[in-house]
Formats: sequence, structure tokens, C-alpha cells
Amino acid sequence: MGGGRGSARRPEPVTAAVVLAGGALVYGENEALKSELLPALAEGRLVPALAWRENVHRAELLAVDTRAEKTARGVRISGGKCLVVGGASADGFVVSAQGPDGLALYWIPAAAAAPGLSFRELPDGRPVADLALDGVEVADNQRIAGPGVAAAALTRAFDEALIVTSAELLGVCTRALEITLDYLRTRVQFGKPIGSFQALQHRAVDLYIQQRICRHALDDVLSCLQDPELQLDVRSALASRIKARCADASLRITRDAIQMHGAMGYSDECDIGLYLKRAITLSMWLGGADVHRRRYAKLALRELAD
Repeated sequence: MGGGRGSARRPEPVTAAVVLAGGALVYGENEALKSELLPALAEGRLVPALAWRENVHRAELLAVDTRAEKTARGVRISGGKCLVVGGASADGFVVSAQGPDGLALYWIPAAAAAPGLSFRELPDGRPVADLALDGVEVADNQRIAGPGVAAAALTRAFDEALIVTSAELLGVCTRALEITLDYLRTRVQFGKPIGSFQALQHRAVDLYIQQRICRHALDDVLSCLQDPELQLDVRSALASRIKARCADASLRITRDAIQMHGAMGYSDECDIGLYLKRAITLSMWLGGADVHRRRYAKLALRELAD
């Protein structure tokens, strides 16, 4: 079946640091700041984190209440961000805030953000940060993108992170299915492997079909992304479509995998439970399936109207 980056369940925040936060830097307009930060990111000397989410129960990318007020030396940022993946080990934060002229992105070094940092764990055990910004001062040359650029930069980085996360979810459910099929071949009951029972065979086939649909859907999205004239709304629709598909499939496959393992699947000694926890975490990060079905429908209707 093949694996995928998610098949190993590595705890490093590669997508959060390189694709999401790194993408916001790349698509920003501050060339001097790019020259300073991006080489360090590429060499592994810098781990950035994107602080965008402000409400645990909402995943609206551009719903920003954090404020950036003009001062004599730059801006003063006040507000709060939550569930910052990679924030526990970040060297700095890309923070979205509403300035006098509209949405902007700012670079805040970890030392300046440290007083407002607190930490919690995701269901899969990885730490995330909550960030309270109480009048943090930022110089003008630390603005990554201003109004007119920030929203587009943030959206493109977000969409690319959705696609990479979908690929990771595909890796998670692929490996979970491989583990389960191996178990069905080796677990013996009533004198024969339980994989010989027709009911479990049909169930395994259903899960395999879900996994293959995800793989082909991801291939289709990646093929569409090769178009150099692809519009931003179309890219966003593709990203939401694949995230919804992979989130649903990975949860179904990993949950059914637990059940097909029986009581052993719930034990700490069995790796299949770790794949379920990673699937739960990734399926909800950047918005769950319901969020992205609604986003896809909204974008598709907008495209039809145009």
C-alpha cells in the first residue's frame, strides 16, 4: 500500500514550522526579514510558529481580534492566540493582528513572547502553546506583511498546510490499516486466523476502499496545483476538499482498526491506539471535516457565481 510521512507518527512540527509559518514568511512582503529568517529556517537553526487561532471552538483563519496599535517606535500588539502547534519549541512567532489599516502579520521573537506563553497537550501527547500578548512592542521592520498582502499570504500558507496535513493523514490511516491487516492474519480464534472470517474481510475491504479514495483524491489535488495560473479561491477549495476527505477517512479507518483489534486495541502496549490519537489530532487541526465542507461549498458557489 505504501506509507507516507504520517506513518511514523514523528513528533516534529514540520508542517507547522516549515509549511504554515514558513509559508507566511515566504508569501510576505518584507524582503529584509525573509533574508534574515528563511536561510536559518532552511538550515534548521530557526523554528517559527504561526499564531493565528484565537478561539478553541472556531477555526476561522481571518477572524482576528488581536490588535496592533501604532506607537513611536513601531506597533504594540495586544490580544491572545491559542493552540499554536510548534509553539512549545518555537524561536519566534508569526502573529496575525488587526492594525489601523487592516490585517497584518508580525514577527515576534520567542524572548518577547515568553512572558505570555503557557502550554497544554494535544490528544496525541504533543505540546502546543497558548500565547497572551499584553502590549508586546514590535518594530516596524518586523512586519512580515501589511494590509492587502497579509490575508493572501496567510491563506496560501494555510491552504498548503492543509494539503500537507492531508498527506500526513493518508500516511496515518495507511499504516493503521497495514497494522490491522497483519493482526487479522496472525490472531487465531476457533482454530483459524480471524482474517479468514468473512465479516472482517468485508470490513477490511471497506477500509481499504476509503484509503484508496484518499490517495487518488490527493493525487488529483496535487495534479491541479501544477497549474501556474491556479486562482487562490480554487486552491483554497481544493485544500478544503482534500482535508475533509482525509479527515473523515482517517478517523473511520483508525477507529475501526481499534475495534478489529478487540480489547487489545485499547491497551497502551498496542501501537494502533497511537495512530487513532494522531488521526484525531490532525483531523481537527486547521479545522475539521465539517468546517472544510462548509468552506468548500462557499468557495464553489462563489466560483459558480463568477
